[in-house]
Amino acid sequence: MEMKTNGKSAAFSSETGLVDSELGGSVNQYDLSPEVNEENAQSDLTYGIDDTPPWYLCIFMALQHYLTMIGAIVSIPFILTPALCMEESDPARGHIISTMIFVTGIVTFIQATFGCRLPIVQGGTISFLVPTLAILHLPEWKCPSSDYIKSLSPDDRTELWQVRMRELSGAIAVSALFQVFIGYFGCMGIILRYVTPLTIVPTVSMVGLSLFANAGAAASQDWSIAGATIILLTLFSQIMTEVKVPGIKYSSKHGLKITWFNLFKLFPVLLTIMIMWAVCAILTYIDYFPPGHPARTDIKLNIVHASSWFRVPYPGQWGIPTVSASGVLGMLAGVLACTVESISYYPTTAKMCGAPPPPVHAINRGIGTEGLGTVLAGLWGSGNGTNTFGENVGAIGVTKIGSRRVIQYACILMLLQGVINKFGAVFIIIPEPVIGGIFCVMFGMITAFGLSALQYVNLNASRNLYIIGFSMFFSLVLPQWMQANPGAIQTGNAVADNILTVLLSTSILVGGATGCILDHIIPGTPEDRGLIAWANQMKLEAEPTVSGEKSTYDWPVGMSLLRRWKWTSYIPFLPTYNPKKSN
Repeated sequence: MEMKTNGKSAAFSSETGLVDSELGGSVNQYDLSPEVNEENAQSDLTYGIDDTPPWYLCIFMALQHYLTMIGAIVSIPFILTPALCMEESDPARGHIISTMIFVTGIVTFIQATFGCRLPIVQGGTISFLVPTLAILHLPEWKCPSSDYIKSLSPDDRTELWQVRMRELSGAIAVSALFQVFIGYFGCMGIILRYVTPLTIVPTVSMVGLSLFANAGAAASQDWSIAGATIILLTLFSQIMTEVKVPGIKYSSKHGLKITWFNLFKLFPVLLTIMIMWAVCAILTYIDYFPPGHPARTDIKLNIVHASSWFRVPYPGQWGIPTVSASGVLGMLAGVLACTVESISYYPTTAKMCGAPPPPVHAINRGIGTEGLGTVLAGLWGSGNGTNTFGENVGAIGVTKIGSRRVIQYACILMLLQGVINKFGAVFIIIPEPVIGGIFCVMFGMITAFGLSALQYVNLNASRNLYIIGFSMFFSLVLPQWMQANPGAIQTGNAVADNILTVLLSTSILVGGATGCILDHIIPGTPEDRGLIAWANQMKLEAEPTVSGEKSTYDWPVGMSLLRRWKWTSYIPFLPTYNPKKSN
């Protein structure tokens, strides 16, 4: 089968799937050179989705993904914990961070191995913070005065925030059952019939564009450091990709020998972070930055000292979750927003990593598994749900490394960090301007890939220009107004107010819904709307394969057993297909 990747024709063969590599390894196990990946020879991918890089390269590539996601995850508890009425000196703040990363490791491994099987990271999301804050702003959950909190005993102060965490945990876990249902019961196939290119463009693009404030807030703390970070990342990922450096390779037959490999193409993000972190450390040592400057590497050292060495998160660690109608219905808005966002990421990620378009059974499993992950996050008491990390999708576009195995290695790092608290605390002290510079590039890549769906539509059609312009502009205007006027919705019902406020404050949901509705009510030919070209890209059925071949979206185990039973074709999330006879 042939597919298009970044404008170039690339051959994809399902004969070299992950199942083979998981059972027997790769024939190129010790070759560092990207040229050995014949399937990607005609594209700019270094490793495709089913490729298995050497284990030592996987470790560094996994660390690259870990560093990409750690900043986003750590930022969530710093917004969440004050709303929970938790004191700044409470060591439980670090426990919540470790819990979020621990759950991220579990859910990501399930998703990449048995879910949609795309190399995506599933973790905490800002989309859940909006309904969370709306719930915690209800009269019964508002924090008392700081003087009152200080007058409480230590046990009472702990109970003060834990009772709120239990309310959030129950709301998150129960609301996510909706996502589990629509995924595992096959509803995504129906939903995808209404997801057109003019739905994808505003949805995915607004993920990057709506995060510009977060990237700008971090980068603007020191534009010299952030600017240097952007320059280095651009240099490594776009200009020096073909520059090779010497390395040492060992094999049992030839022993040690010198080999040349594309260091900058493999590790642009990791190299950039390490270099800029070292620069900030040197400037801190010579006191170039004044005390308290955000680029200093010593302002968060107390986090490392205060962190415990070992702690294993467990379900119900804050008590048994509680459930209320207002909490569940309010949190449902976050679940809907995450569902729309993840649907948009699947074909984008598949294109980035050289995979065929995801069939409907893979999308069903992906959404169902994401819902299952959110249920687990609620039961574990992370205070947040799970969603596809746009930052790591952007990292695939920058690094050109789309191997599923790399993500599985990253899961091991996440699980270790969730248990060894000081390990994660070291990465928390990365200077904010460095993270801001990385985000400027990553979010830009996400926006660009969202806009790439415009290749399917006729941009000479005035109806398409109207839909694109209005859906993207309106999805910036309305959420900004909602945030400036949080009490604007007054229906007389607090639950309805919370739901509408959350929905109208989520730019990706506003943009995607606006684009979808306008695309279906404004007259247009299938060619102008891009439906014909999009149907070839977003197939709803797995392609027939010769008996014995393996598909990218097949499970790593049990496929031979499933194919013996014809009734499995009626289960919407099973990776089955209509076999064809070999010649």
